[in-house]
Amino acid sequence: MATPPVPWLDDEQQRSWRGLIMGMTLLQDRLDDDLRQKFGISMTEYEILVRLSETPDHQLRMAQLAESLAHSRSRVTHTVKRLEEAGLVLRAASPEDGRGIVCHLTEKGYDLLVEMAPTHVRGVRAHLVDLADPDDFAALGRVMNAVADHLVSAHPAREIGGRH
Repeated sequence: MATPPVPWLDDEQQRSWRGLIMGMTLLQDRLDDDLRQKFGISMTEYEILVRLSETPDHQLRMAQLAESLAHSRSRVTHTVKRLEEAGLVLRAASPEDGRGIVCHLTEKGYDLLVEMAPTHVRGVRAHLVDLADPDDFAALGRVMNAVADHLVSAHPAREIGGRH
């Protein structure tokens, strides 16, 4: 059976693709650098604290936390261990069934998050939101949500973010 021809990107699509890759890489690096320099916390660590803060009881099962970040469980486990050593989170057996592990945001972790959030939001605004036309930014959100939905539904049994 013959391999179907490759639908190569045209010049405009190639420029857009490369712009997306370069822009996302530089944006992630800049936001990460801002948090590391000022607070000694990585973007991934910040996002874990954010996810925990968004729940009513400031806790999530480790599996739910990994899924919410689209990271592997092992990557989240290593990152949470660093946060736990810093006193920003606690891990314990689930009180519901004793089988799962629950990660809980500590008061120290919450206080640090409240202190870090303005730095992060200012960076997101300055380096992305305020540079884009509101309609373009909304379109970008729709496109990336469609990409995420497609990739998750294409591999429902696969652990999200299957990299370590």
